[in-house]
Amino acid sequence: MNNFTPRDKIISMENLERDPLKGTCGKPSGKKRTTLIVILFFLQILFLLSPPGSTAGKRVPCGKQIKSTDSFLVASPEGKVLFEKNAAKQRVPASTLKVLTALAALKHFGPSHRFRTGFYMDSHGNLKIKGYGDPLLISEVLHQIAVILARKIDSFQNIILDDTYFAAQIMVPGCYNTSNPYDAPIGALCANFNTVAFKRKKNGRLYSTERQTPMIPFMVKQIRALDLKSGRRTFTHNSKEAALYVGELLRHMLRKRGVKTQGEVGFGSVSPEDTLIFAYRSDFPMETVVEKMLHSSSNFMANQIFVALGASVYGPPGTLAKGVRATQAYIKKNLGPNHIKIVEGSGLSRENQLSAYDMLAILEKFKPYRDLLRSRGHVLYKTGSLRGIRAQAGYMESQTMGPCTFAVFFNRKGSNIKAMVRCLKKAIEKGTATRTGSVIRVHPRRNLPSF
Repeated sequence: MNNFTPRDKIISMENLERDPLKGTCGKPSGKKRTTLIVILFFLQILFLLSPPGSTAGKRVPCGKQIKSTDSFLVASPEGKVLFEKNAAKQRVPASTLKVLTALAALKHFGPSHRFRTGFYMDSHGNLKIKGYGDPLLISEVLHQIAVILARKIDSFQNIILDDTYFAAQIMVPGCYNTSNPYDAPIGALCANFNTVAFKRKKNGRLYSTERQTPMIPFMVKQIRALDLKSGRRTFTHNSKEAALYVGELLRHMLRKRGVKTQGEVGFGSVSPEDTLIFAYRSDFPMETVVEKMLHSSSNFMANQIFVALGASVYGPPGTLAKGVRATQAYIKKNLGPNHIKIVEGSGLSRENQLSAYDMLAILEKFKPYRDLLRSRGHVLYKTGSLRGIRAQAGYMESQTMGPCTFAVFFNRKGSNIKAMVRCLKKAIEKGTATRTGSVIRVHPRRNLPSF
């Protein structure tokens, strides 16, 4: 059945109507007419359930680059499958999964949503900081906050950190105990992506390579304890230590502005009796946060957004499980039947699974935000890579058709994703793709093949 093209099926149906069930007068008898109707009915069902454009991959030279472990699909702006191969098979999407995380967050929070961080004073003169998962609480932002706080207070006792909006020690599947920035831990209070950029002088002295980020004693201690190499490095895998960095950095900046304090930095919680002195709303709207996350392919930012989504939908503390639940709820409501499996929001884990058809449905919904993706040579795209995994998905501009949607998944070693994408782009530009595929209606997707 799957070796037939739609044209093969139509020819077969025509032959059945012409010859085998005719009566002696050239017309089917009653019993034979019933049999004919039943056969035609089942053939139509088989036709509708077969994968759209199932042999299209053979018509495109690019299809020769696709092995049994790989998949690709290209669709017209209207959602018609132009060509595909293995598009119903589940694959590891790697960082192309970030498009789904971005989509779910944009739909729930809205493009103009801004993360917040609260600053309070308690009855004992302590400065309290409550975080809500802002992924862009960077040194430049903390400098601005310090300027504002210095106008409101001239002294305080201790800094008390409230990081309870996220659960403690969230372990992301696929994240390992390395100093690479992509393995940075997440938490409700984090600064500078939980990384530090530094170098060593010949005398061994450490200095920050970012003018806006001072090399405070807290960081010197962490770097020396872990014997980190120069560059941008993750300095901890403990969410409590990550939160301490926020407190230590802000205390240093406040002292530079004349605010007096001799206290410590520790943990506690904000209570109703505490006085809110400043509510920081991020300089970056959600649309910008998503764009920066997609361009840098930051695993830290993706999972900060993912857990914040779960906390917003189901209440704090935010967890990966709540992020999964919230994203799956969005998928079920907006993408229709699917076999998408997710365990975190960045694509780090190989347990994440989806098909090229699933990615097409995601990209159809992401079209209003497609300009947030990277752009090169009239292609808007998101890449993904793990060891032995290469993926790319997005939109290819066609002069004759407009923006075509595409997804390519290579789940093997030795693949050349760039060559494949170039081949697909060339095929589209030459008009080798014919509009013979079935229209994919994202919700409901009844005309997709059964998996």
